[in-house]
Amino acid sequence: MTPRLLLLALSTALPASAPCAPGLDLPALIECRQGVDDFAALAPITGDPLKAVALGWRPLPQGNLFMTEYMLNTPVTVFGHTTRQIAVAGASLMAVLDLPDPRPLATALALETGYDADGKFMAGRELVSRDVSDPDSGEALIESVILSVSTVASHPGKTLAGCTYSLDLPDEDGAPPPPSA
Repeated sequence: MTPRLLLLALSTALPASAPCAPGLDLPALIECRQGVDDFAALAPITGDPLKAVALGWRPLPQGNLFMTEYMLNTPVTVFGHTTRQIAVAGASLMAVLDLPDPRPLATALALETGYDADGKFMAGRELVSRDVSDPDSGEALIESVILSVSTVASHPGKTLAGCTYSLDLPDEDGAPPPPSA
């Protein structure tokens, strides 16, 4: 059996009530109500299609080279909207919402518009920025959690809404980064 057929067979054989790993709160991760450590728990799932399928996440064909997408057997409700489709792009976890205009959601979430032209929209707001230490090395890091709403050309008529979780090194001189324009 080919890997694709195996994934299809597993995804149809699993119960619809397995939306997430134990202790993993998918809506909370998407809505930025979790931390970097919680987001890190997704890595084994998104790195192994069989683990994703075992949770009721069906990998979708890659329509955008920068995102890995999944169809959930059980829908989730985020930001007041229900969806069965999610996307992971680097350190971001997003819901793919059936919203042709992202602006009302961005306004409701009190996001700052970063770009709104040429059919592309991006808005966001940093919710968390705090100094942390790597538990193993003691190295100083900055934990950042950013809520965002955007559109992408590969998904016309859809809005991507979700969260970016990151751990960054402070600037080499120890000064805070300059304000972004």
